[in-house]
Amino acid sequence: MTGYQSVSFQESSTSDTERVDILLSQMTLAEKIGQMTQVEKNSITPEAVTEYGIGSVLSGGGGSPAPNTPQMWARMTRRFQEAALRSRLGVPLLYGVDAIHGHNNVAGATIFPHNVGLGATHDPELAARIGRITAVELSATHVHWNFTPCVAVPQDIRWGRTYEGFGEQTDLVSEMGAAAVRGLQEADDYSGLSHRQAILACAKHFVGDGGAAWGSAGQYEWIQDNWQRAGSQYQIDQGDMNGDEATLRAVHLPPYQVAIEAGARSIMVSFSSWNGLKLHAHKYLLTDVLKREMGFTGFLVSDWMAIDQLDPDFYTCVVTAVNAGLDMIMVPFDYRRFILTLTQAVEKGDVPLARIEDAARRILAVKEEMGLFAQPWGDESLLPQVGCQAHRQVAREAVRRSLVLLKNEGALPLPKNTPRLLVAGAAADDVGLQCGGWTIEWQGKSGPITPGTTFLAGVRETVAAETAVNYQPDGRFPANLTADAGIVVLSEPPYAEGVGDRADLTLPASDLALIERARPHCRRLIVILYSGRPLIITDCLPRCDAFIAAWLPGSEGQGISDVLFGDYPFSGKLPFTWPRSMNQIPACAAEDTPLFPYGYGLTTKGGK
Repeated sequence: MTGYQSVSFQESSTSDTERVDILLSQMTLAEKIGQMTQVEKNSITPEAVTEYGIGSVLSGGGGSPAPNTPQMWARMTRRFQEAALRSRLGVPLLYGVDAIHGHNNVAGATIFPHNVGLGATHDPELAARIGRITAVELSATHVHWNFTPCVAVPQDIRWGRTYEGFGEQTDLVSEMGAAAVRGLQEADDYSGLSHRQAILACAKHFVGDGGAAWGSAGQYEWIQDNWQRAGSQYQIDQGDMNGDEATLRAVHLPPYQVAIEAGARSIMVSFSSWNGLKLHAHKYLLTDVLKREMGFTGFLVSDWMAIDQLDPDFYTCVVTAVNAGLDMIMVPFDYRRFILTLTQAVEKGDVPLARIEDAARRILAVKEEMGLFAQPWGDESLLPQVGCQAHRQVAREAVRRSLVLLKNEGALPLPKNTPRLLVAGAAADDVGLQCGGWTIEWQGKSGPITPGTTFLAGVRETVAAETAVNYQPDGRFPANLTADAGIVVLSEPPYAEGVGDRADLTLPASDLALIERARPHCRRLIVILYSGRPLIITDCLPRCDAFIAAWLPGSEGQGISDVLFGDYPFSGKLPFTWPRSMNQIPACAAEDTPLFPYGYGLTTKGGK
């Protein structure tokens, strides 16, 4: 092989910095810009990766091979990496995915609770263990880069990304986010990013996306492929945070400082704006604050087509974003246009060559830290561990520790030998509804979309052999059928990002009707809610004897049964204030009382 790998790369006397400088000195402008380019996998061929020296390829939500198996994922990513190694200088690429609750694009992978549920555990050690397991499953498929953790601090639960946040309090988000970074990046021997099972974390979305105002999301009519045009559901996602710098620094900035201290070497910039200026154009925050003041020496990556929102003129978009401090651009489609545009901008002097060299150096330095030049592969020997029982046991533990018991009037724990149990609600037997968005597909989907254990299956596995479990998805039980206990499972439909922006978080009338149909058939009624955020449940609370916030628990629904029947105690605590009415959203006034305060959660005794 020619180029970089032939000039003292492996010499022990050469430092990491010197090796990067040697490589950079050999690179053409085209090769430096190639490193700054990230392309969606369906929009580029391996041959083009070689030709353009592309720095990164990604799978967006649902960007899976066919068939969607761990083995096919490994084959797909290997082809792209092999292509990168055939480029003139043989610079390895970073393959990136949004594995935000496990390797969630891969059918059969372990799907953990979304971050809102992990926030309810208030346990950073658990978050780190989940990060480590996710890293192992990613490494098995040659994925080196994970666009997580989300360290947003959501202040308005109408936001469709609320469940990607660990909670509403800065300290909780900082602690859990840093733990997630360590879990992804630190292998068991603590050898750092150079270990084959270490995965590059990406703190996101810098900065203030959790503070955006309702109704501030923009529309960008000049973008041909603009997913927002499909409807008006985007109301707060990608919106504008209106506020002073003191609030930005006190509430939204600290999780990034802590993530950097934990070892984060990549940060994704937010679609959102601060006081009207898009973050992708915000040189003060990206360069002056993040890179200089906070000392971040890794690289910044844009979000999906986000630079296109800066201006109707694409040339202006590219110049503005790169000069603001973006190092890698998630194009994600027309990479040739981006490369040509940035090349022209440098040739015209609108983007300084020093800015290109700084960006390329940052990207190459992280690849060097990761040991990709010496070992560009993951570890396919780990493929049998993708979705293995040991990993699912940790996911099951995370489920039971994330559950928040909001009401219990003598109903829980349930005896396993209860003679008869009634179960109602389609969500009770639906893995897809348990998992929510960002599962197999970008928006998620109901049904058996990936292997897992539904709540109903977990109940049947847990109760005594003589217990009769009667299940009716619509709650229409025979008139003469009664039981000591009934369980109704409710669920938000799956969603992701701005598609989940929702003006009214009140439980739909159909859910209240389901409760009303089940109530006469049981002496004690337990309601379980799958949701990515608190919903307005005030009207249904008097109709049940126990209420459980189960968040979006993922593939291991049996974790709910573990707690419901007393093998383990309820221990979760609310990561968000639970409002009494929509009048308390986005914030509950100081003189008002929420339905349940931040940190609330009843406990029960557990048998194990």
